[in-house]
Amino acid sequence: MNYPRLKHWLEERYDLTDVRKFAKSKLIPEHRYDFLYYTGGITLFLFIIQFISGMLLAFYYVPHIDHAYKSIIDIVTKINMGWFFRSFHHWGAQLAILFLFIHLFGTLLVKAYRKPREMIWVTGFVLLIISIFFGLSGYLLLWDERAFAAVRVATGGAGALPVIGEFIKIFLRGGTEVTGETIVRFYAFHVAILPLITLCIIGLHVLLVQYHGVSVPTSLEKNKTSAVPFFPNVFYKDMIIWLIVLGVVVTLAVLLPPEIGIQADPLAPPPENIKPEWYFLCVLETLKLFPGEILGLNGETIAILCVSTGILFLFLIPFFARKANRGKKSPLFTSIAVVYVVYFVTMTVIGFLS
Repeated sequence: MNYPRLKHWLEERYDLTDVRKFAKSKLIPEHRYDFLYYTGGITLFLFIIQFISGMLLAFYYVPHIDHAYKSIIDIVTKINMGWFFRSFHHWGAQLAILFLFIHLFGTLLVKAYRKPREMIWVTGFVLLIISIFFGLSGYLLLWDERAFAAVRVATGGAGALPVIGEFIKIFLRGGTEVTGETIVRFYAFHVAILPLITLCIIGLHVLLVQYHGVSVPTSLEKNKTSAVPFFPNVFYKDMIIWLIVLGVVVTLAVLLPPEIGIQADPLAPPPENIKPEWYFLCVLETLKLFPGEILGLNGETIAILCVSTGILFLFLIPFFARKANRGKKSPLFTSIAVVYVVYFVTMTVIGFLS
């Protein structure tokens, strides 16, 4: 069915006039920071390709301690184009989390979280946390020694939280240790629970953006900024950028397929110089700054509390930035945003180099 016939078929059955009016009337501000708008669209596109590639891999993966590792080997070596889709899914995940961080930090720097867009920030922040858990849960499904050690450390760190830590650790692991039960639990999170929550959060986030409109940075609000229609101007730019991103993911998948390590052995000691994925390096390097004991208290627990407090403050920052919410300049929260960005980038780079 060609495009004119499809268009005619739809118009006979559905009144698309309001949709066209909305698309043409929706205006997007143009200014020197407007490139940040496209990072949200890129993230959405990467989530779409993650869902598609993940569904293909789910047909062949076996979430069992005796078969998980072998099923990954079979996908890569025996299934037609299996190596490509596994690599494609890996790089799509890496870039999705990367652009989520870029989008969040961009929003933080230009204060796009200010009133009345607090809930846009909240839903976006929750989406980032879910995406990191997506990465962690998918990581364990490889069931190689690196993934096993990283998940054991990550869930053990959660267990260091006072009062609720032990419950969280047992809930995530499905027991006191990382076992086959953990694979089943993480698989359920990865292919059922998290995708459902993610779809709901993305839908709410996009709906809130449509309702409140696109934010203009406080430094430019008093200046006259031009605006362009979303359709076709911004829409076509989004499509071009998505095609470029697709090309980047495909190129990385073909040229840099991820390695598969040695199969995990719960009884073996953890391998030396093991590192988690890049988005955990900032937390890992921060924990290294704390000694084992501080004033007679457990240093790891204090470190986890400090990291959790920093994350909680970042989550609640729209409700603290009162000047920004009133449309005024707020140098304090600009400085706080810069500190967060610089600290995250610095500690991540140190983690790579250490």
